[in-house]
Amino acid sequence: MKTSLDIPDKELKDVLRFTKAKTKRDAIVTAVREYNRRKHMAALVSKHAGKSKTFMTMGELMRMRQAD
Repeated sequence: MKTSLDIPDKELKDVLRFTKAKTKRDAIVTAVREYNRRKHMAALVSKHAGKSKTFMTMGELMRMRQAD
């Protein structure tokens, strides 16, 4: 999808540097994918946090660490 954007130069330079992309397009696509991945993971954590019965409690973890 073609889109025209006015991205501040400093922000675009940072994205190019952090992504090590060769083109502006690749840098922006990489940044958008990473943003979406992080938001997706945060949503999963929010949805499922504290709902598993198989995870150790903090006390169980501490006892296991002390046993080693």
